[in-house]
Formats: sequence, structure tokens, C-alpha cells
Amino acid sequence: MSALREDAAQALRAWAAPDDGQEELRQDYAAHLAAHPDGMWKSCRSGHLTASALVVDAAGGRVLLTLHRKIGRWLQTGGHCEPGDETLTGAALREATEESGITGLRLLPVPVRLDRHETPCATHFDVQYAALAPAGARAVISEESLDLRWFDFAEAERLPDRSVRELVAGARALL
Repeated sequence: MSALREDAAQALRAWAAPDDGQEELRQDYAAHLAAHPDGMWKSCRSGHLTASALVVDAAGGRVLLTLHRKIGRWLQTGGHCEPGDETLTGAALREATEESGITGLRLLPVPVRLDRHETPCATHFDVQYAALAPAGARAVISEESLDLRWFDFAEAERLPDRSVRELVAGARALL
């Protein structure tokens, strides 16, 4: 088992799901990893784990979202794991830094929540974290984004995407 796959399996085993629905997903993710040696990689067409992070300015009461180039919706930063990733948290932090352009992000060490969703490439078993932005952080649009925007907590919790709303609420509860 790769170091990244073992780290992801351990992170899922150690995570205390906040409710029954999240516990069911946690078990489904673990079963998927056990059944698919390539379950961390985009090449696994039956689905793969992804790592995302909601960039949070806790002092400002806001979150940074990206208008995703391929999906066309306001989402948290994140995406596929890469061969150089050694940990799931490292993958989430790498994605958040690349897509937000913000250096000095600090990832909360445990997932906020899990979200399984269909994408054009396959099912994503997304492990969602929160990344705290340093004071005065300025976002820089990457090639993966059409736009980046700070949303106050209440505004983000009214967005159409259920997963984003639940992630924002979960991150606020952890903070």
C-alpha cells in the first residue's frame, strides 16, 4: 500500500464522524480504499479519493471560494491527489495553496466532513478540510479558477451547492 493510501486509510479510521450520514460515508470510503489499490488516483475509474480545503478567514468571518473553471460553480479549493503527495492533509494544503495563491495557510488537522459526488471523470470521495488564512491574505486566481471571491459565512451558507453550505457550517462549528 502506498504511503498516501495508508495515510488516507488511517485518517478515515481515526476520524470521529459528526453524524450517522457522515459515519456511513466514512465506512464507504474505507471500503473503497480496501477494494481498490488505485483508489487514491484519478486513474481509478470507479472513483477515487480527493482532498479539498475551505480557506477560512476566521477573524473576518468569511471563506474564500473559487468559481471552478470546469464545474462552473462556487466551490472550495481542492482536487486530485498527486504522486508527490505523502499525506491527505498535505494534498489538501497543496491544492488550497495552488488554487488560492495564498501562502502561509494552516490546515486544521482533521477533516471537517466527507462528500461523495459525481464529476465528469468519476465519483469523487472528497475529504474536506478547513485551511486558516493568515491575516491580510490576498488571493490570486489560478488557471483552475474563473474567479476567486471572499464570502461572509452567512452568504456562503446560502449558496446553491449543498456540499459548500454544509462544509461552511461544519468549519464554523470547528472554529
